[in-house]
Amino acid sequence: QEFIDTIPEPFRSPETQEEKGETKSSTSESQKGSASAAFVAPNAVDPKDSYEGPPISALDIRVGRITKVWEHPEADKLYCEEIDVGEEEPRTIASGLRPYLKSEDMENKLVLVLCNLKERKMLGFPSHGMVLCASNEDHSDVRLVNPPVDAKVGERVTVPDFDFEGEDGAPYAANKIGKKKVFEKLAPFLVTSKYGVPEFLG
Repeated sequence: QEFIDTIPEPFRSPETQEEKGETKSSTSESQKGSASAAFVAPNAVDPKDSYEGPPISALDIRVGRITKVWEHPEADKLYCEEIDVGEEEPRTIASGLRPYLKSEDMENKLVLVLCNLKERKMLGFPSHGMVLCASNEDHSDVRLVNPPVDAKVGERVTVPDFDFEGEDGAPYAANKIGKKKVFEKLAPFLVTSKYGVPEFLG
């Protein structure tokens, strides 16, 4: 299954009033651990040799727990969520998942959250990130991407064989993520296996 943008199409442009999920880059590296092997780079023919896109470390993907879910009162496709990503306060995030998931299937679930996105107002609701989901080809089946079983809330997701340390491995600033369309460029290379295991360049 492919990773998808859970921000509904009308809300994706940075100039629009509402958008699905974006972040205030308030995550602190010193406060979080690292969920290593959350993405599994396959050992077969090395696709890294021909990959020319932005580094996967540009994305600040954290393990979060959805603590509260409710329907957006003015948008029939949006859920509003509070998600604990290991910060002092939970993040508020809006997701276009109502056509695919029931709120009870989301509440208290561990999820992966893209954190370094700019805040957006989605029909008045402040959204500070994006919940990562995967879908089949025709987008009829959309599911939350599960973190590793032993992952802890607040841990940053890392990928084996990629540098996530030091300045080179630091996440991009939220402005750069949006302007350079970094997630859009990386998303085609983020997939899940038939067992739901996330992979990069799989």
